[in-house]
Amino acid sequence: MTTSRGTSPRDRIVLAFAGDLESSIAVPWLAETEDAEIVAVTLDFGQSRDLEGIRDRALTLGAVRAHVLDVRAEFARDYLLPGLKAGALDDRGRRLAAALGHAAIARTLVEIAEIEQAVRVAHGGITSAARLTAAVQSLKPDVTVLAPVREWSGGRAQLLEYAASRRLPLPGSSHDVSGGVPPPTNTTAHAGGEAALVDITFTAGTPVAINNVGMPLLDLIGSLDFLAGKNGVGRADRFETPAVSVLAAAHDDLQQLAATADVNGFSDTIRRQYAALVENGGWFSMLRAALDAYVDTAQQLVNGIVRVKLFQGACEIVHSHIREGQENDGYSVVRPLRYRA
Repeated sequence: MTTSRGTSPRDRIVLAFAGDLESSIAVPWLAETEDAEIVAVTLDFGQSRDLEGIRDRALTLGAVRAHVLDVRAEFARDYLLPGLKAGALDDRGRRLAAALGHAAIARTLVEIAEIEQAVRVAHGGITSAARLTAAVQSLKPDVTVLAPVREWSGGRAQLLEYAASRRLPLPGSSHDVSGGVPPPTNTTAHAGGEAALVDITFTAGTPVAINNVGMPLLDLIGSLDFLAGKNGVGRADRFETPAVSVLAAAHDDLQQLAATADVNGFSDTIRRQYAALVENGGWFSMLRAALDAYVDTAQQLVNGIVRVKLFQGACEIVHSHIREGQENDGYSVVRPLRYRA
């Protein structure tokens, strides 16, 4: 989905546009201070937001074009899945999910910059600035990354004053959607009164079925998001990833059961290195590719079914069962594992 408002010979800047206060201010601010056309890019990670409204706001604010790209399947397949298999989804999927989202944003910024013949990209975040810069420049070193929020020392008050002076349309919420935010889950207090028992099948570390029903990864995540979210599992302040939270717990339990002690010991080292690398913007590095090569080999052992119980904000591993034909044929254990969202 792309909308255009004409062209001019001026330099272009491709802006990651989340629709929040910071990125809304960035459109006119960059156009004025850099004397450039602004091309807005919004990624659809599956968040419950009016993306067409966000696109329209970008155009109203002065963007010459506004791209809205559906990256849900790509994000699940190329970012979340490798992180899951590496066991690197820290804090049950919350911390690394944001960093993975920023990697996807970086790649898209570079791709759109090439299409638009732009040599500069920008974003509205401050906490992710170093990570996005590293990721973009590892893909295309000659691209300059701008973070206008660094220039706004007056904080939110300065932004609101700037917007008021120019009568800019502001978003109704400052909730950031740039990293991918699924629909809200129930709080623990309002979670369902009946527990959900869910069987998750893994093949070579990849989740392939729920309750013996095979489905594509994106559909599986959507189904598990509904089941886990309904029971209040996966709640977080900023990034809500109920499905990834459950998958991370289930995958970890099955791997501990399926793999040998030496593989599990080394995999823990890999997990920490992997998470640190992604947090620092190294997703597109040669080291990450090398780590993935080890992970893919080790994951050949991770085949089986994990039953989880989802109830009032808690995810409990009921049991894990290795598929017959693998090491420890048919071995099944009951090992309670609890965490609260």
